[in-house]
Amino acid sequence: MKYLFLLISTITFAQQTKSVDFKSVLGQITINAKEQLVSGAVNYFFDVLKPIDTIKIDAQNMTFLDVKINDKVVNFINTGKQLQLIFPFQKGKNILSFEYTAKPKKTMYFIGSESTNNLQIWTQGQGKYTSNWFPSFDDVNEKVTFRLGVTFDANYQVISNGILAEKYRNNSTNYWEYRMQKPMSSYLLMLAIGKFDKKIEVSKSGIPLEMFYEPNTLDKFEPTYRYSKQIFDFLEKEIGVKYSWKIYKQIPARDFLYAGMENTSATLFSSRYVVDSTGFEDRNYTNVNAHELAHQWFGDLVTAESSKHHWLQEGFATYYALLAEKEIYGEDYFYSKLYEYAQQLKQASKTDSILVLNEKASSLSFYQKGAWALHVLREGIGEKSFKKAVRSYLKKHSFQSVNTQDFFDKIKKVSNYDLDNFSKVWLESSSFNSQIANDLLYKNKSIRVFFEIDKLRNIPLPEKEEFFVKTLQSDVYFSAKEAVVYQLINEKFDDKKELLILALETNNLQVRQAVASILTTIPEKFRIQYEGLLDDQSYQTQEIALYNLWNNFPEHRFQYLDKSKNWIGFNDFNLRTLWLSLTLSTAEYSANKEILINELIEYSSPNFEAITRQNALEKLIAFHRITDTVLKNLVDATTSPMWQFSKFGRENIRTLIKNQEMRVSFKRILPDLEENEQFQLNRLLNENQ
Repeated sequence: MKYLFLLISTITFAQQTKSVDFKSVLGQITINAKEQLVSGAVNYFFDVLKPIDTIKIDAQNMTFLDVKINDKVVNFINTGKQLQLIFPFQKGKNILSFEYTAKPKKTMYFIGSESTNNLQIWTQGQGKYTSNWFPSFDDVNEKVTFRLGVTFDANYQVISNGILAEKYRNNSTNYWEYRMQKPMSSYLLMLAIGKFDKKIEVSKSGIPLEMFYEPNTLDKFEPTYRYSKQIFDFLEKEIGVKYSWKIYKQIPARDFLYAGMENTSATLFSSRYVVDSTGFEDRNYTNVNAHELAHQWFGDLVTAESSKHHWLQEGFATYYALLAEKEIYGEDYFYSKLYEYAQQLKQASKTDSILVLNEKASSLSFYQKGAWALHVLREGIGEKSFKKAVRSYLKKHSFQSVNTQDFFDKIKKVSNYDLDNFSKVWLESSSFNSQIANDLLYKNKSIRVFFEIDKLRNIPLPEKEEFFVKTLQSDVYFSAKEAVVYQLINEKFDDKKELLILALETNNLQVRQAVASILTTIPEKFRIQYEGLLDDQSYQTQEIALYNLWNNFPEHRFQYLDKSKNWIGFNDFNLRTLWLSLTLSTAEYSANKEILINELIEYSSPNFEAITRQNALEKLIAFHRITDTVLKNLVDATTSPMWQFSKFGRENIRTLIKNQEMRVSFKRILPDLEENEQFQLNRLLNENQ
């Protein structure tokens, strides 16, 4: 029944678009952060192309007042999902005006609070529907030119799509008005509010690149946004079509749902990528940066008409991000990522039977297989022809919706390549053609070494040791050396010791991290070499090494804890929370156990980001430091908009309540919880009852 409704809705909307053309919209809204309310006035400007008696705008759980067409009151129906305008519309230009109020359950998220001075508000339209906070169009094929005015507390920065055209003070609030010059789909409308500063660079083509940051992260600005201008200049040149929007902004969002989101002219990205130079080695924004920017062409400028053709957005963005990274990190990196994607796709094809050209395809299919398809096509028709076809495709369909055939039509103009077979192999088959992929990968020397290493997987170590030594001492790309290390995981220590020493002597952070990872049991005779990993400029390596050394050598625990007592790590406090956990589990190391417990519990509270809270909760549970406050913080996690964190909360509660004593403890805290928290906990307690 659900699918029948969706089909009817889609057909109905398609009929509307043939009769009505929405041109632009001016929304002027006020946001009440305390009540999490949005209210405002909206004016839609539209042309009726042929007579129609009902016009529909998507609007989830909103109330409406003063609904008028051309300044005359009009009958309307509020279905709770749509605003339906009942009127004998005739051909011509019209203005729809109304006032509305919404309390969005999703799409607009309120993180932190004004009282704790850490408030952020941000939106996520794709997959959640902008119509939860702004009356708009869920169908991506209806494109409108947006102007959005926002009134909010003057102590905060307000950011939206397009150019800031107007800003003025009104007592304790500011009014900000942003304007787009070209149409876009409603899911790309965005809003971000927080205490931000910004720095501006200018691209070679003259586009202002605004990069926002929270004031307390200024020292992380350069590594966070490293290569941003280079990526922009490269993609504009590589794609061959000038960036279509007047400005480009990037804003870090706390507890963001995804890695990033390509809202037109204004990308939001997860604050987990706000890093210093050490953090950059393990967790940098480069790929996400390039991916979301590529979407400004593939997704925002041209938009897939339906989910069936979603690869036209994600496959293109994934591939062009790789091309940008190739420009930065080199050809070996590029091929190593293609190899990684190929391995993932080969494994997934054993169980995933859904094709790329299917609205239910997996992210791996849309993103990585889509990227591989484009690489095969580019190699097949040649770089020059591929670029020409992409330019023609983008220029012909700018500010429009597209399907796969639209792209193929442009390929046909420049090549006689067999697109029918290409589509069957790469878009209409669930299998992954390893032979074609391997032939292309073999062009790279490091990948050829990688394949040789992979062939030796089941060969006894004495028979491959000489080759491993040669590889570790060569200048081959580090991923091949990593592969050598990972093949040693089940070998006896004495048999692999010299190879491990050679791996450490490469002085490559990733190869050394591989050694740290595979050696969970550390012999005394290797302790000194392993301790050197504590000095690596990698928070991830330090975390692995600190725990393994503490666990293996109880007699040296004081030494390790002294060395790491001032470590913080990423912005999720991974090293600090580990140190607290280990200290609390080390007898007689500290006399202030209560202070340390309270610090660790505080990191699990709503005063911190979800990734920090999860780190702290994992350690509190693992080291059995569970108090009522910890339980409350765990229940609060289940209400997080960040699905990974809410899932973490639910799964851990399910595990804990298997213990009768824990179940009693959860029931005891129920009356102290917020209503939404009580709902989540009760649902978990009543499962399987």
